[in-house]
Amino acid sequence: MSKEIIATKNAPGAIGPYSQGNKVGNLVFTSGQIPLNPDTGKLVDDDIKKAAVQVLDNLKAILEEGGSSLEKVVKTVVYLKDINDFAAVNEVYATYFTSNYPARSCFEVGKLPMDAKLEIEAIGVV
Repeated sequence: MSKEIIATKNAPGAIGPYSQGNKVGNLVFTSGQIPLNPDTGKLVDDDIKKAAVQVLDNLKAILEEGGSSLEKVVKTVVYLKDINDFAAVNEVYATYFTSNYPARSCFEVGKLPMDAKLEIEAIGVV
C-alpha cells in the first residue's frame, strides 16, 4: 500500500519535517492543526472559539484535499492548553460534527506549538 502526501494551500503549511496529511489506502491521517490562519500566517489566539473554528477549517481543508470530509472522520484527538476551555471548544466542535460522530480523545497538555491554545488531529475515510 502506498502513501500519498496531502498538501493544500487552504491550510497552513507544515512548520517542520512533516506533512499536512497522508493518504494510505482509504484513510486520510491529518497532522495536528493549530489555529494558524493559512492566509496571514498568524495564530488565532484572542478567543478559544475563534481558535477552534480556525483549527476545524484547517482540518476540513486537509481532509477534503485527501478525498475525505468532516462527515467521514472516524477519530479525532483534541489537545488543549487549558482543559477549562473544553466546553467552549466542544460547542464549536458540535457545529462541525453534527451527526455520525467520530470517536474522540481530549487531553490538557503542557505546551503546544507556537504556544497555541488548541490542536486537533483527525483520521478520515475516503
